[in-house]
Amino acid sequence: MRECSVEMRGIVKTFGSVVASDQVDFSANAGEIHALLGENGAGKSTVMSLLSGVYRADAGEIRIHGTKVQIRSPKDAARLGVGMVFQNFRLVPTLTAVENIVLGEKSSFWRGRTWIKRKHREIAELAKRFGLSIPVDQPVWQLSVGEQQRVEIVKTLYRGADIIILDEPTSVLTPGEAEGLFRTLRRMKEEGKTVILTTHKMKEVLASSDRLSVMRKGKMIATLRTEDTNERELAQLMVGREVTLERRELERTRGGELLAVHRISAMAEHGRKALDRLSLTVHRGEIVGVAGVAGNGQKELAEVLTGLRNWAEGSIRFDGVPVKTASVRKAIASGIAHVPENRMKSGLAGSLGAVDNLLTKSYRSEAHSRLGILKSARNRQWSEQLVRRFDVKTPGLDTPVQQLSGGNQQKLLFAREVTQRPKLMVAVHPTQGLDVGAAAGVHELLLELRAAGSGVLLISEDLDELMQLSDRILVMYNGTILGEQTRESADRERLGLLMAGVPGEEEKVV
Repeated sequence: MRECSVEMRGIVKTFGSVVASDQVDFSANAGEIHALLGENGAGKSTVMSLLSGVYRADAGEIRIHGTKVQIRSPKDAARLGVGMVFQNFRLVPTLTAVENIVLGEKSSFWRGRTWIKRKHREIAELAKRFGLSIPVDQPVWQLSVGEQQRVEIVKTLYRGADIIILDEPTSVLTPGEAEGLFRTLRRMKEEGKTVILTTHKMKEVLASSDRLSVMRKGKMIATLRTEDTNERELAQLMVGREVTLERRELERTRGGELLAVHRISAMAEHGRKALDRLSLTVHRGEIVGVAGVAGNGQKELAEVLTGLRNWAEGSIRFDGVPVKTASVRKAIASGIAHVPENRMKSGLAGSLGAVDNLLTKSYRSEAHSRLGILKSARNRQWSEQLVRRFDVKTPGLDTPVQQLSGGNQQKLLFAREVTQRPKLMVAVHPTQGLDVGAAAGVHELLLELRAAGSGVLLISEDLDELMQLSDRILVMYNGTILGEQTRESADRERLGLLMAGVPGEEEKVV
């Protein structure tokens, strides 16, 4: 029998009227990798923040190695051997990796060179022991995201943690970096440490954990041995109903070239070059996926194509017509739909209801207005039909959309874009933050657009999503397309190398 290193009983945490943790029971053993699974908003990060001292529980008890404890702060948690690696790293950019790791240690910066050199050796040996390669003398701002995460893990180990919590640890990693992380976690397990992962990625959970617990809407639903479950059961536990995970093939015929982007360059904020002589094509009746680690120009590419950002050089042809300058109105008029990365920042007006949000792209049309005056009764009836068709759950058409769940906001956004019968859909992280059921509905909509002859440019950091939906997958790195693979030949390892900037001769560069 393994020792139970963590036990949480009847944990309650509320934020105002929102119950984030509702009588949650959770336990994890020494020498195991335990995954805490659930969609965004399920409460898993809240429970782990209580264990790591970021929040204080309103009710319930926590036991560490069998002893009841009070965890009032991260300092209390660290003293008890609990460390957490957050999704948003807690590092000082201007300090080196070593300086970040020893930061906060008593008398850490005045003991002289000998002490610092000894710390360098200690930290380098600790990192090597767990297979973590970090440039100890380099400022954090110069490190890749994967290297920064390794610094966070080493910092946790250096401070003596034997219960290590990782919050959505692979959300910012390439597949190769993610595999390296799991090798490190297995070494921790072999040394008897308790590793707890919070995630919503079922494939990773099934490949890496010993046991898993599923949360939904603040409640603990089930705890299972990983070998006794599968993706379908986990999806049902997470959502509360049966979910179809397989891609439903719809008949379609790939048509002619719809979008042709030729060697365009564009600048991001602060004068940084975001797109560097990038070229790509999208055909009618085709889903083209764009993979890449965040920050490699994906956001700027979507903005250029939807009229939100100008480009400095190169050319764009859409539906056989040259596009001269950036114009949102012209993009909409030509048949380009856009589901942005941040639906509430640049997709929907949060203080307005469903009717006003659905009308934002079509209110000038004769169907919705006459002589500049909106047809109120007709527009409400039209909105009701769309809300029913896309199964948007809302208390009323006038309820501000900021009060809706993320899934219902996304469905409303898709309802507006799809009803325009677009020739091209530019969808950026369209299922981010959605539960499994809502994500499956979004996938179905994209496949229906493809079957109807529309082109789809799907920009996502989720390789599983891209490999499931895309006819072709392009990989972006440093603002250009580094390689391309078809759906039939797509290889996760090869895609991961491309995302890390390692090109191969077999890829067709467009």
